[in-house]
Amino acid sequence: MLVIDRFEGDWAVIEDGRKAFHFPRALLPEGAREGDVVKIVVQIDNDNTSKRRHKAEERLQQLFDR
Repeated sequence: MLVIDRFEGDWAVIEDGRKAFHFPRALLPEGAREGDVVKIVVQIDNDNTSKRRHKAEERLQQLFDR
């Protein structure tokens, strides 16, 4: 369970019972307060990842074609 312990400026200190970490306050939902339990979901954006890789490959190809 992740709980907002406190805020330190632009950061929220979030604890999981054993460890604490800083999380950007701007990424929390509006109205988040100390003591709130939060869920953090991390997903890979496959579409944008593919676009970035394609652009990088194009740039490398341009460098080697010179």
